[in-house]
Order: sequence, then C-alpha cells, then structure tokens
Amino acid sequence: MSKKKIVVCGGNGFLGSRICKSAAARSWHIVSLSRSGAPTWSSVTSSPTAPDWASAVQWEKADVLKPATYQAFLEGADAVVHSMGILLEADYKGVLTGKESLVGGLRRAFSATKGGSDRNPLERGREDGAGDGEGGGEIRSAEPDGQITYELMNRDSAITLAQESSFANVPSFVYISAAAGAPMLPKRYITTKREAESTIASSLPRLRSVFIRPGFLYDSSRSFTMPIAFAGSAGNMVNSLVGGMLTPLAGAAVEKPLKADLVAEAVVEAIADEGVKGVVGTQRIEDLANVGWRRGML
Repeated sequence: MSKKKIVVCGGNGFLGSRICKSAAARSWHIVSLSRSGAPTWSSVTSSPTAPDWASAVQWEKADVLKPATYQAFLEGADAVVHSMGILLEADYKGVLTGKESLVGGLRRAFSATKGGSDRNPLERGREDGAGDGEGGGEIRSAEPDGQITYELMNRDSAITLAQESSFANVPSFVYISAAAGAPMLPKRYITTKREAESTIASSLPRLRSVFIRPGFLYDSSRSFTMPIAFAGSAGNMVNSLVGGMLTPLAGAAVEKPLKADLVAEAVVEAIADEGVKGVVGTQRIEDLANVGWRRGML
C-alpha cells in the first residue's frame, strides 16, 4: 500500500491525536493542524510526555476559521480530516459553571437558531487576493459577542475546510460527526452536524466524503469517561431489548459507546479503503477498525 499524506484538523485533540497515532502505525505522512500545535499530552493520554509515535507527526499551528493559515498544508494530501467541534457552547458552559445566570444562559443556549459564520462558507469572496481554485477568505462568528457557536464550529468550519480541500484537489474528506444528539444538549448540536454532512455531500461532489458517526467516546486515560461509557452500554443493551424504541427519546445516550482508539483506526481504514463513502455508523465503524487491525497483524 502506498504511503499516504493526511491532514488532521484538530489532530492534537482526544480523537484527533489517536487518528494521528493510527496513521503513524502505517508510516503515513501526517500533518496535524490546531491553534496550539502539539498536544498537551496529559490532556489526551495517561502520560505527560510525548509517546514515541508523536515524532512521526508534523505538528503545525493553524486556525480552521482562517484558510490562509492552512492552505499550504493541503497540497499533495490524500485526505483531510475534520476532527473539531464543540459539545457545549460558551453560554451553556457558563450556566454549568455558575458564570452566567441560569435563565439567561439557558435561554440563549437552547435557542432555536444562532449565528454561524458572517458569510455563507461556500460563497466566500476572493477579496483576499486568491484566484479561481485558490480558496476563499476567512470566516468569523456572526454573533455580536463573537461567540463560537455550533453553527460556526460544527457546521461552517467543516464546510469551509471541505471546500478548501476540494480547491486543493484533495480526493478524500472525513468529517467526524455524531450518532445522534442527547437530551442534555441543545438540539442544534446535532442539527448543525447533519447540515454540514448534507452541504458537503451535495455541494462538493468531487470529494469522496466520509461522515463518521460514533456515539460516546471513552478511554481509560480519561477516567471520567469510563462510568459514562458503562452507563451508555447498559442503556444500549436496554434499547436493543426494546427494539430501539428509546432512540428517538435518548439519542446518543443509548448508542453503543466506542473506545476512542477503535474510532481512530476506523477513520484511517476508511481513508485507505476508497470504497468507503457517505455515512459510517457504529457497526461499520467497528467493522472498519477490525479490518484495519487485522491488516496491521499481517
């Protein structure tokens, strides 16, 4: 199998770093893009020091909202991965941490709509001096206070990155989506992800787009994820016994939790297997990971 180049936007995060690890095991050329560069290892692994595989990754600083900071890294890439997003918006976090009033914060957090970017990501102008096929300008929050919303990060940043990938003639684009929403999250968390999937699939047909939809991700290096995963597994078993009747009500809360390393391996195998396209749900994620691990044993 030929050596591939992949660009992982959000490569220093919980899942993104594991995608880099899985790609490094295949001796691929890996570029990680994030605003801070290399990870703070204690936040993504059980050790404060960089693992051996980290030296195989090109850790670069870039801003997903500012294409000019990452366009050069897309050149010659076989695949680009969007592994960024927000689970809680700032105002929702503010309520949970006591920094915002309960009524005001929750009203804003659970509002039906919020501003995404200050322009349609697919209609970004060329005022930055870029020519045809060379990409467009940056996107900014449309919220008066500049808040990073689900619309901006989960949807518009992904569409922008996918469009820039298409401009750079990158053949494959992987978007880390989600299996479903959850009762404790605003509905916009999942609707913005679905809007991103739909727009990328319909508006950027030159890309082989893959939409990874895992449930809750866990790993022993993040001890707080283990009891949540245990509860999720129990909920998934109950949901299976009642024929999936709980899914419309509980969403991701009853989806089978997946180990982060398993999802990462599935992402890398999906990139390697050019027959994979479109939505990839829980069972397909597990199947792809198993294929990848068996390949590594040969």
